[in-house]
Amino acid sequence: MRNIKKYIPLVVASMFLIGCSDLEQYNVNDRNITQEQLEIDFQHVGSRYKPIFQNIYQYNPAWSYQLQQNLNADVYSGYMTNPRPFIAGANNTTYNLVSGWNNFIWSVPYQNVMNNVDFISENTKEDYPTLYGVNLILKVAAMHRVTDVFGPIIYQYYADLDNPAVYDDQQTVYNKFFEELDVAVANLTADLDSQRFTAYDLAYGGEYTNWVKLANSLRLRLAIRISKVDAAKAKMEGEKALSQSVGLMVSNEDGFFINGGLDHPLATIDNSWGDIRMNASMESILVGYNDPRTEKYFDAPTGVTGSVKGVRGGLPLLDGYDDELAQKADYIGFSAINDAIHTPRVQLMTAAEVAFLKAEAALRGWAGAGDAQANYEEGISLSFQQHGASGVSDYIADNTSTPADYVDPVNASNNIAAMTDVTIAWNAGGTNEEKLEKIITQKWLAMFPEGQEAWSEYRRTGYPKIFPVVSNQSGGTIDTDIQIRRIPFVDSENATNSSNVQKAITLLGGPDNGGTRLWWDTGASNF
Repeated sequence: MRNIKKYIPLVVASMFLIGCSDLEQYNVNDRNITQEQLEIDFQHVGSRYKPIFQNIYQYNPAWSYQLQQNLNADVYSGYMTNPRPFIAGANNTTYNLVSGWNNFIWSVPYQNVMNNVDFISENTKEDYPTLYGVNLILKVAAMHRVTDVFGPIIYQYYADLDNPAVYDDQQTVYNKFFEELDVAVANLTADLDSQRFTAYDLAYGGEYTNWVKLANSLRLRLAIRISKVDAAKAKMEGEKALSQSVGLMVSNEDGFFINGGLDHPLATIDNSWGDIRMNASMESILVGYNDPRTEKYFDAPTGVTGSVKGVRGGLPLLDGYDDELAQKADYIGFSAINDAIHTPRVQLMTAAEVAFLKAEAALRGWAGAGDAQANYEEGISLSFQQHGASGVSDYIADNTSTPADYVDPVNASNNIAAMTDVTIAWNAGGTNEEKLEKIITQKWLAMFPEGQEAWSEYRRTGYPKIFPVVSNQSGGTIDTDIQIRRIPFVDSENATNSSNVQKAITLLGGPDNGGTRLWWDTGASNF
């Protein structure tokens, strides 16, 4: 019987090979779309945009987003934290960085963004300049997030067979971003009324004016990012954004939201799994400021007192708990994210953020930035409008409220005093540093829940002043007070591209760990 079974697969395979040629004429699925049919209506290229939109961060499946962003940037930003101490408390949130998790920060954009960007570029650059322009804007929007996590990345040599998988230093990457935005704006402004992109646009319905506003706003964001490390380049690029004729995002309708038709991953991670809750830093600032956006952002807790209740970041598996689930049971009743944030429209950039960028640009003396106070107050107003919160005039005028001390009703050892006494109302007589703390604190509140940008701005400026982790398990590579600065290069790259990773570490300028600062993260004074 054993010998008969051994030959059955060979017989079946032979029959299949003999019959294939005879059956080929019938073996056609008329539901399949041929390459020729795709090319007639340009779907062979147009279909490549959707995965770019949906993988700037990957919101389906939700666990992929959880690993790509939620259990790093969303937590490091001070927005959220996990009530369950994954891996017995030895995980990203306690700086015991989990390589298997962090692979997703790298693999998702390279497999789903850069592959498609490269294909679109080859098929649009010469004959379809507006489609090529949108492609470049999406590329910058996605990949600046990647370099702002790792530092050096594979960028200008992506898909270059003469320089396979060679890394660029971060300054080179940023300069390339600015060049690509130049091309995108020129291409789109030459044909603003075209509707060629409408069928593929998951953000702006094919309106190229909005895409130019996004490009200008991204340029201002990136210019501000490098303002401490390359002031001259930052000023030049920032003033270019401020003076471009189409302009920047100025209303909430201009914001960059992805309308992918899929559930927001936070809805699953938060509601279904109970794996994320309000961060204690969010509670401290929102409650201390009596912020009307509080109830728009977070739900009231269950089982504990207070309008909202956050969890300290970086909780280990605490003494007295037998396992992770027992500890989670005590913290899962803390504030979940409000369903108003869980909409299918995924927020990546808002007009409020742009107003705060202009406020900082004004502090730095950039032409065209306008008045710092007016921009600051406009940013707050736009955020209130976006979330349907009332009382903005009283809030802007509040010169007494400050962030509140944090109290953990489960474990008093996690209690901590507020890190700052910064108030809300603008103080024209304050120093630029005092004004910047106000600007970044309010920008941080307005950008919620987009933790990647919030973490980047915290690293650049030191604001807002968020609570350090309870447990630092980095083995001394990350300073608890300075907090985590980056994610190390990932296992997949070390395994398949090790020689280039070693060169990238020299470009990084420090050891490949979470304590090494990126190029724009100077650690120097903000002014």
